[in-house]
Amino acid sequence: MSRVLSWLQHHENRMFCLVNQKMHHTALDRFFNTITHLGGATATIMLALCLAIFARGDWRTAGFEMCAALAVSHLPVAIIKKKYPRLRPYLVLPDTVTCKNPLTDHSFPSGHTTAVFSVAVPLMFIGSSVAIILLPLALLVGLSRIYLGLHYPSDCLAGSLIGSGTALMAVAVFS
Repeated sequence: MSRVLSWLQHHENRMFCLVNQKMHHTALDRFFNTITHLGGATATIMLALCLAIFARGDWRTAGFEMCAALAVSHLPVAIIKKKYPRLRPYLVLPDTVTCKNPLTDHSFPSGHTTAVFSVAVPLMFIGSSVAIILLPLALLVGLSRIYLGLHYPSDCLAGSLIGSGTALMAVAVFS
């Protein structure tokens, strides 16, 4: 089993280095430093609350679903971070390019990616035109976490699955 895990970690490190070290450009630095905040607590909670309080119809329902998904998804993220304390890549891999004031808590799973999928998925149920915009945006937030040296690809994959799963449950409950 350790041979398989070693192989997976090796290939994940290669994917991480491709995104984090080979893709760097000034324009991408600005773009990813901005877009990463769409998965932060301030943006996701404010969007969910504003829709739940001020919107009407399907948008209001989506706001309630987003609030529920954010609240529920926070629990497995907090538990997993404590149970599997994975060091952030910039602390482990040499030559990692990182942002100013990088986070120091554990990296697995990505909270930003979890949060952005928790709010994006309920909105995707409103219509395909919304989904066409939000799915790539959510994926870019996850990619930004790797680009900024804060998460491994599997951290973001796990976050997207947790966020999407809790959002789908919220949609099922509120529908």
